[in-house]
Amino acid sequence: MIQGIFHYEFLQNAFFTGIMIGLIAPLLGVFIVVRRLSLIADALSHVTLAGIAASLLLGKYFSAFNGLNPIYIGMAFSVSGSLFIEKLRGVYKHYQELAIPIILSSGIGLGVIFISLANGFNTDLFSYLFGSVTAVSRTDLWVILIISIFVVLLVFLLYKELFLLSFDEEHAKASGIAAKSIHFVFILMVALVIAASMRIVGILLVSSLMTLPVAASIRIAKGFKQTIFLSIIFGETSVLGGLFTAYYLNLAPGGTIVMIAVLILVLALAFKKIRHKEPEQVGGE
Repeated sequence: MIQGIFHYEFLQNAFFTGIMIGLIAPLLGVFIVVRRLSLIADALSHVTLAGIAASLLLGKYFSAFNGLNPIYIGMAFSVSGSLFIEKLRGVYKHYQELAIPIILSSGIGLGVIFISLANGFNTDLFSYLFGSVTAVSRTDLWVILIISIFVVLLVFLLYKELFLLSFDEEHAKASGIAAKSIHFVFILMVALVIAASMRIVGILLVSSLMTLPVAASIRIAKGFKQTIFLSIIFGETSVLGGLFTAYYLNLAPGGTIVMIAVLILVLALAFKKIRHKEPEQVGGE
C-alpha cells in the first residue's frame, strides 16, 4: 500500500483521510464518553444514513442531484439531527438521555423509508454503510481536511469550557460559561465528524471509532490530557492498521478498523489487569 500511495490517487485520498479521522474522531470521543453521551454517535450516524439514502433517492428521480456528493445532504441531516437532540434535551430536562433514542429511531425510520423508495440497496449505499477505500474522492479529502481544521481549532480554543462542562456542568454554568452555546458548537462538531468519517469507517461503524480508543485509553491513562493523547494514538493505529490490513487482505476497511480498535481495547484491559496483579505478587513474596 505504501508504494500504491505514490501511484494511485484513491489510496492517497484514503490514507490522508484516515489520518485526519484517526485524529478528530477520538479527540471528540473523549468528551462524548466523559459526558456519558456515547450513543449520540450512533444516533447521528443513523440520521446521516437517512441523508445519504435521501440523496441517492433524489439522484434517481432528479438529474440535478446526480452530480451532487451525497456527503453534503448526509451532513445536513446529521447537523439537523444534532440540533434536534439539543432541543429535546431541553424539553426533557429530567430525562435528557431520551433525546438520543428518539433521534436514533427517527433516523432509522427515515433511512428505511428512503431505501425502500429507492428499491433497495445499491453499491453506493453499501460503501457508505461499511466504508470503502476506493470510494474516497479528492473532494471528500478536502471536505474532511476543512472539518478537521475546524474541529481541532475549536477544541483548542474551547478546551477549558469543554473540560468544565464535561465534568461539572453546574459549576461551569455558575462560572459564567455560556453552556448552551458551547453545547451547540460541540454537538455541531460531532455531527460533522460523523458525516466525514463514514467514507472510511462506514455509517454503521463510525461510533466505534469515537468510543473504542477512548475506552482503551481510560483504562491506562493517568489524567485527562493523557487520555486524549492515548485515544488519538489508538485511533490512528486502528485506522492506519485497518486500512493496510484491508488493502492487503481485500477486506472491508470499516470492519477491519473496528476489530483492530477492539484488539487494542482487549490489550489495554489485559495490561491493566496485569499491572494490578504485580503489587500483590511482590507483597506475597
